[in-house]
Amino acid sequence: MTTTRSQGTQSATTNRSKTWFTLNAASAWLGLAVSFILTTSGMYPSQSTDASQIGYANAAGVAGVLGRTIDWLGYFTIWSNIIVGVVLTLLAINPRRDSPRLRVLRIDTLMMISITGIVYAAIIAPYVTNRGWEHVSNALLHQITPVLTIIVFVVAGPRGWFEPKKILAALIIPIVYVIYTLLRGAVIGAYPYSFFNVAKYGYTAVLINVVAIAVFGLILAFIYMGIDRLIMRRRTSTAA
Repeated sequence: MTTTRSQGTQSATTNRSKTWFTLNAASAWLGLAVSFILTTSGMYPSQSTDASQIGYANAAGVAGVLGRTIDWLGYFTIWSNIIVGVVLTLLAINPRRDSPRLRVLRIDTLMMISITGIVYAAIIAPYVTNRGWEHVSNALLHQITPVLTIIVFVVAGPRGWFEPKKILAALIIPIVYVIYTLLRGAVIGAYPYSFFNVAKYGYTAVLINVVAIAVFGLILAFIYMGIDRLIMRRRTSTAA
């Protein structure tokens, strides 16, 4: 009887986690889908008058589809939401899925999407003018999915996946993004964000910005590790 009840409890917990993971994945994919459609269709042409910002030189209509798509993939926002979409989809399919690589990527979802939401709200949003469906895509990518990802982590976990070595490993994808952005920028002379704009501010200022954001990301990751351990400790205490 006890075994049956235990199995029933585990099954209910797994189903709840599956629901949360599915909702989180859906939010990320929906935001990406709306943003991608708006970008490739050219529904809202770039308003930038700054030649050192990506999007400025893209042609209108079909001629600019490839350029707009490559630029779209150049934003950290897109990278972070793709990571959330992929990882949470995997967890939604199998909430008990586990591997060292998946643990690192799960840390990436929290660290990267948190940076996306906070940096957008604090630095970028005041200078952005959304039009029509851009309100929907921006809300999903920069507000709803970041907040939901944190809520899902607190409610559904998975628990016990944070450890210092894996947090450091989670920096690999952001570092790859920075290297790609700076190399591409050196070739085309344009950058996705002002704080990455070497053409305007030089490498010293940009690298200082990069290091500051990386340190901020690490602090966030260790905060999440603390939250994770606190939740596990309380559950253990309650079970006892």
